[in-house]
Order: sequence, then C-alpha cells, then structure tokens
Amino acid sequence: MAVSGIISAIIIGLIIGALGRLVVPGRQAIPIWLTVIIGIIAALIGTAIARGLGVANTPGVDWLELIIQVVLAAAGVALAAGVYHRRSVG
Repeated sequence: MAVSGIISAIIIGLIIGALGRLVVPGRQAIPIWLTVIIGIIAALIGTAIARGLGVANTPGVDWLELIIQVVLAAAGVALAAGVYHRRSVG
C-alpha cells in the first residue's frame, strides 16, 4: 500500500469514525486514535458489504455505502465505549 493510500485510509477513517461517534448518543470516553481505527475498520468492512450487495459503485455519491460504514462505525464506537467504561469502573 502506498503512502497516499495510508493517508487516505486515515482521513476516511477519521471522518467515518467521527460520524459514527456523532450517531451514538451520550459521551463516549474513548481516545481519538481508537475512533480513527474504528472508522478505518468500519470503512473497509462497509465497502466490502456494499460490494457484496452490489451498491458500492453508483453514479455520484455512494450514499448506501456511506450509511453502511457509519452504522458500522457507530456500532464499533458504542462497543468500544462500553468496554472502556467497564475497564475504568471495574
């Protein structure tokens, strides 16, 4: 993977992770680096799911792919926030 691909993945992960974090209600006490990692993973898995469903390549903005990615990121952020909360309390 080229440096530009890594930088693109980080930027997309940051955006998808931030959108996922906005969707989850309440305060999430997780570090920003974890949000970026969750966003990158959600973007990759969301793209694979969108390709499997045949909605990854549409004219214009791939809204369904973006929605899938944000939903996955929101689930990841909620899961990570729950794990972090339990680790800090227990």
